[in-house]
Amino acid sequence: MSHQAPGADRLPALTRRDGELDLLVRDGVHIVGAGAVWAVGDADGTLGGGGHGVLGQGPYAEFTPGPDTRYDLASLTKIVALWPCAGALWQSGLLPLDEPLGRWWQPVTGRPARSVTVRQLLAHTAGMLPYTRFEQLYGREPAAIRAGVVSAPLHREPGTAVEYTDRAAVLMTYLVEDLGGAPLDELAARWVWRPLGMGDTRYGPLGAAETARTAPTEYEESVGTHLRGLVHDPSARLLGGVSGNAGAFSTARDLARFLTALLAPPPQLPWGEAWITESLREQTGGLAPARGLSWLYAPGTEPAEGTFVHYGFTGTGFWVSRRLGRWALLLTNKVHHDRTTQPLTDLRNAFRQAVFG
Repeated sequence: MSHQAPGADRLPALTRRDGELDLLVRDGVHIVGAGAVWAVGDADGTLGGGGHGVLGQGPYAEFTPGPDTRYDLASLTKIVALWPCAGALWQSGLLPLDEPLGRWWQPVTGRPARSVTVRQLLAHTAGMLPYTRFEQLYGREPAAIRAGVVSAPLHREPGTAVEYTDRAAVLMTYLVEDLGGAPLDELAARWVWRPLGMGDTRYGPLGAAETARTAPTEYEESVGTHLRGLVHDPSARLLGGVSGNAGAFSTARDLARFLTALLAPPPQLPWGEAWITESLREQTGGLAPARGLSWLYAPGTEPAEGTFVHYGFTGTGFWVSRRLGRWALLLTNKVHHDRTTQPLTDLRNAFRQAVFG
């Protein structure tokens, strides 16, 4: 059930040190069990933020999270890398949203995915298989994984259900790289991160100096330690760390720049106002849950309110509302401790309600 959003005049009080949001997150990290960084802003930039708790267990208990702590973004990679790169290609006329792939992208000729559209891939209505299991199905070679993803059967008829799946983002990665003529990490740096001054944002594996201020994620048996600076997502790890579904690392400081640009796109951005407007509207034809392109309408809100969210499995999340002219982010490394999601879900929902209603 949605609640009245606080007016812009209330945001300074909400976002000040020891204000409502700061206390909410401070109290929430005790229940969630992981430290957290938060920030809220508008079209002019960050209004306020803070960090609470510690980065992890054992040696990581010495470190407190802050605006320059790098987090494994997990599925926020879909938003900060893949989605704007798709937008740059769309705005340049290279990426049709509603032409079935088989009519213009040779790799899917004669394959089940030939009937799927880019709009369906980005709205998660393409009917792709709901699981990845790349190593089990295709082995460890990137070329074999690509061949398997491109030729995979569909799970259901395109356009008949909303079913979130990483396969849509992986297929889109291949498509974007083919059209862009470069790997996704290069395209994201060229079209998104450098233009916005996002100097902390990159794909891993990270170097030693960068890893030193990166939040650790889960213990990985095959590595013999907690993952830190190496992507948590097994599909992205199998693909060398660079994928559209996961793999990017960033900080609250950089994500604030990105979210601010969604409200006030710099004119030189190759994925600007037109792409953002197209994406942040209902794209699922009345199917539930309602989604835009890559973005989800925030649970607990009505689509008419226009509050969008994306989450990352590691414990990350951010929101944006063009209608209200505000954005928010809440970054944790929850999987470092365990995969119990309800405490984090409760904190996310309370945080969203306080900022957006």
